[in-house]
Amino acid sequence: MKVSARAPRPSALSRSSPARNSGRSACKRPSVTLPKAPGPQLRAYLIASRAIPLVAPAVLKRRLAKGKDDPDRWREKLGEASQPRPNGPLIWCHAVGLGETLALRGLIAELAAQAPQANFLVTSTTRASAQVFAQNLPPKTRHQFLPLDAPGYLTRFLDHWRPALSIWAEQDLWPGAVAATDARGIPLALVNARMNADAFARRYRWRGLFADLFARFQLVTAQDSATAQNLQGLGTKGVRTTGSLKAAAPPLAADPQALRDTRAQLAGRQPVLLASSHPEDELVALTALKLAQHKPLLLIAPRDPHRGAEIVGMVHDHGLSATRRSLGEGPDKDVWVVDTFGEMGLWFRLCPVTIIGGTFGATEGHNPWEPAALGSAILHGPRIANFAADFAALHGAGGALSITPEALASAFGDDHSAMASRAKALSDSAQGSIAPLAAELLGLAGLA
Repeated sequence: MKVSARAPRPSALSRSSPARNSGRSACKRPSVTLPKAPGPQLRAYLIASRAIPLVAPAVLKRRLAKGKDDPDRWREKLGEASQPRPNGPLIWCHAVGLGETLALRGLIAELAAQAPQANFLVTSTTRASAQVFAQNLPPKTRHQFLPLDAPGYLTRFLDHWRPALSIWAEQDLWPGAVAATDARGIPLALVNARMNADAFARRYRWRGLFADLFARFQLVTAQDSATAQNLQGLGTKGVRTTGSLKAAAPPLAADPQALRDTRAQLAGRQPVLLASSHPEDELVALTALKLAQHKPLLLIAPRDPHRGAEIVGMVHDHGLSATRRSLGEGPDKDVWVVDTFGEMGLWFRLCPVTIIGGTFGATEGHNPWEPAALGSAILHGPRIANFAADFAALHGAGGALSITPEALASAFGDDHSAMASRAKALSDSAQGSIAPLAAELLGLAGLA
């Protein structure tokens, strides 16, 4: 729950009446406690937040010039909605980035199954999360960018959307938004929380602020016991460990025509995917490819698609050849750099083996459940701290293989189909495991 890796970001407290929340259903409302007065650190934060509008337009325009924000939607970050509010009760879910946003899809599907009258708003902060989520949008769900944490922006946002429930996921807490939501009597829940030792150490200095924020949440669930312990160290009460929502997310979508066309392009090749890669992962995979007796076609999907040209340079340094999908080039060389946004569902479907990026360097791993859900076998390096519990579950089921850089070359020629089947079975079972959590959340909103 990160306010920030640095000092907290300023925010805002709206004292609007809970009666504004007129979009709730006619179901019996839960009892609502009075909003809590902010403590010293939160109060200082809220006062400082009033300065945000002095700099926000200039900062957002610089981000636009660098391509970091959507030119058609940047004003959403000023609290200006770009879509109408649907009729009926609305559940607002927030997740900071791409992986966290996609992980919400399974929970939204279960909430919708139990409360068909509900609509959903998902907010995030990154442009990539908006682009990919739009291609995997659950029914009755809208996406907006979370407004900057300032009083006027938050008032606009909450006046327009009037949520019956606010669900925050994983690591990102904006103090002003949390306080403003609480001030309106809107129930708050934190789900899928994740906080490692380093994140806890960064936040401990601001433990008074975090304790103040967590006290406003009626429900807090953690992915693992270490996170639960760290949350308790910041003053959180009643944390429950429920596992990762990423395991319960439905498979990523793929364009049917692109799937047919690309399958035809790959005919006769043995594709292996390096997914969400960083330079350390690419160095290992390219070295293994050069040494392999049974050379597959290596697809590299970088975590940052803008690195395509850099990766081609690395390929050439290893004496190999490469093409780039973003330039319209096909898979007719040693390596195909698939440097495009929103196509991971395509690659996981087409590649029987996936090497998980971030596992050979300091990144400490990325989500293994996305390939598991689509039947791609999972290989990974030794650095998996970000998803330790997830990989442990997969290893326990025989659904993933930890591999050294030296052994990767020979692993290219092995049959991993049984391992892929076990991982998919575990993913399928996880997708039906979040019904109790969904029911509890709907109870907070009076929609159960």
